[in-house]
Amino acid sequence: MKKIALLTSLVLTVAALSGCSMFQQQETSEPTEISVSDTSWEYIEQKGEFIIGLDDTFAPMGFRDEDGNLVGFDIDLATAVCAQMGVTAKFQPIDWVAKELELSGKKIDCIWNGMSKTPAREESMLLSAPYLNNTIDIMYMADKDPIATKADIIGKKIAVQAKSAALDALMAEDNYSDIAANISEYGTYDEAIMDLEIGRVDVVIIDEVLGRYKASKKPDTYAFAPEKLVDDYYVIGMRKGENALGEKLAAALDAVIESGEASQISVKWFGEDIVIK
Repeated sequence: MKKIALLTSLVLTVAALSGCSMFQQQETSEPTEISVSDTSWEYIEQKGEFIIGLDDTFAPMGFRDEDGNLVGFDIDLATAVCAQMGVTAKFQPIDWVAKELELSGKKIDCIWNGMSKTPAREESMLLSAPYLNNTIDIMYMADKDPIATKADIIGKKIAVQAKSAALDALMAEDNYSDIAANISEYGTYDEAIMDLEIGRVDVVIIDEVLGRYKASKKPDTYAFAPEKLVDDYYVIGMRKGENALGEKLAAALDAVIESGEASQISVKWFGEDIVIK
């Protein structure tokens, strides 16, 4: 007992003299080390499937085709990455507003559906490296007066998806106080675009990939302001502390990119390779 007490005393003394530097380092460094108790990859490997949460109305990343099948760039990419990991991709449509709760409650294993990297998400989730570069655009009806700059949306009725990076971008604008009262939040972009078409709103603040995809289906219907709100990088979100899973997924994603398969998927959906290497 005396030896144990002496050892404990020495450990506490060293910690005190060093200013508890080990704990300070853990608080300030990025969560890259894998804890001995981190069984996040074993959890996925043992059940044999990776449950991916998504908004199934977000074309062309993940959406329903005419037959009700889930299709899209992220669907194809996630399927390829899961094959590389040796597990089955299972896609679970979720309420996008409640995505963090779905993830923390273990109803899904990740969020993978054109999800933008934001400071708030960095705080609440373990994020992958960006794999796609997007922008936040101003979309309006082509038969209306042209909108050229961000300043031109002052006085306009503005639609945006709730809990989206586009909403974050709006709130970060210098002129936010001038436009805040005119912003309407929607559950999905499909609802926002419907109101744009019938004239309830004047503009939709939207991810470039979705806006351009919608425009490709209805030529000459929509227009986009030349000035963008902000660059927008897509990432995959996992639970904080699940670094073993994060590293396994990162290695599989890198392999799919390096093999050229990700480029082929990009060309299929966008007509060009826009994957971040």
